[in-house]
Amino acid sequence: MGKGYRPGRLGEEIRRIVSDMLLRELKDPRFKGMVSISAVEVTDDSSYATLYVTALGLTPGGELTQEEKDGILAAFKSAKGVIRSEIGRQVKLRHVPDLLFKMDTSMEYGRHMEDVLSKLDIKSEQDKTAAEDESEDTKE
Repeated sequence: MGKGYRPGRLGEEIRRIVSDMLLRELKDPRFKGMVSISAVEVTDDSSYATLYVTALGLTPGGELTQEEKDGILAAFKSAKGVIRSEIGRQVKLRHVPDLLFKMDTSMEYGRHMEDVLSKLDIKSEQDKTAAEDESEDTKE
């Protein structure tokens, strides 16, 4: 039997509800900087929903310490009951999924990959074509 659309739709609805709660209702001092929900994955049986949290600091680099990240996850875990009850109120479900919170590390991984690629000193296609054009201009 094929995978249905329901987990994806439910995940998007949960993301919308929790994002709205972050703006209006959840006022924990451990939410430092800009905190948002980047994605929600719901299991096929809708028993668990994993919420991926993205947080940017207020410093110019936007990096948070591990202690601040742990504080943000702890704030979400302490507000889990309120979040689940709001999800149950807005989405008519017989069973509201259990919420798991994880930090989204895709931005950090992307920065790491950029650093690795920049250290390789590989010229891009644009640089190669520009160099070829210059060499052709000097020949004429």
